[in-house]
Amino acid sequence: MTRCFVIAEIGVNHNGSLETAKKLVGLAKAAGADAVKFQTFQTAELVTRKAKQASYQMDNDPHLSQFDMLERLELTNEETVELKNYAEAREIEFLSSPFDIASVHFLKSIGVKTIKIGSGEITNRFLLQTVADTGLPVILSTGMSSLGEVEQALSILIENDVTLLHCTTSYPTPFESVNLRSMLTLRHAFDCPVGYSDHTEGIEIAVAAVALGATVIEKHLTYDRSAIGPDHKASLEPPEFKAMVEAVRNVEMALGTSRKQCSPAEIGNRDVARKSLVFTRSMTAGDIITATDLTAKRPGYGISSMQSADVIGFSLIQSVPKDTVVTWELLKGAKTDAE
Repeated sequence: MTRCFVIAEIGVNHNGSLETAKKLVGLAKAAGADAVKFQTFQTAELVTRKAKQASYQMDNDPHLSQFDMLERLELTNEETVELKNYAEAREIEFLSSPFDIASVHFLKSIGVKTIKIGSGEITNRFLLQTVADTGLPVILSTGMSSLGEVEQALSILIENDVTLLHCTTSYPTPFESVNLRSMLTLRHAFDCPVGYSDHTEGIEIAVAAVALGATVIEKHLTYDRSAIGPDHKASLEPPEFKAMVEAVRNVEMALGTSRKQCSPAEIGNRDVARKSLVFTRSMTAGDIITATDLTAKRPGYGISSMQSADVIGFSLIQSVPKDTVVTWELLKGAKTDAE
């Protein structure tokens, strides 16, 4: 059974506070996440001072520029190192998405195991090439992109082990905009592991993605969905995140293998639910069995009705009443399992 890697996307839900970030790491661990994911950026290298906020970001403070908003949410390199150590001490993997070249080098230098690339960077050749040069495994979100753009990005990351995440960059994502089957298209087109970065409300779409074969699930986590900040509204609170993880693990168990067979849980019910051949009338010793002497009824520990043709023509070694279950031991000259 393949275990899905569940990422608690904290992103900037710490609101620029290291202590809040640590709190969210603890909440992610308690909820069963395998990893926490933050964002590493230098605001001046990420965005111009004239860039506007996205419409969903304006709900928090429409007067802020994107530059001012991000500057308030930026963690220093020293804080990021402390946060990474804090996460690792609690045995949860630390991930972060770099948004500029210097941040890629920094994350590499502090020993991150995997680079997560956000959807907005899938057409950023400079960042993609820098990530490629690290040689690290990559998780690449594909929101807003076409299949051709994904192919171009992968041509740069050709030497990296890449997992592609289907994603819809809308916060929150309407269910009708998810297009979850395109995750399967990514797997078929590029023959690589796939997963799903979920921005929908609730947990059911993430769980459905696991049923379809997602190897990675990424979902935003917050301490309070009503908190001020750009991503809180599209995040899960801890009890919801825990319920999602539990549902994911249950689906993993339920997927099982491709082999069709009677499972251990079914064996005890087989004789109760299936039917055996039984006699339609009272029979006497020496009677020759005909087709009209047989029908199928529960229980199922006798001869199966699938073998009715094999029983016809045998004679009985003893008298039996109607509804007696037919067994080979009752048939003269028949070979029994014991023989």
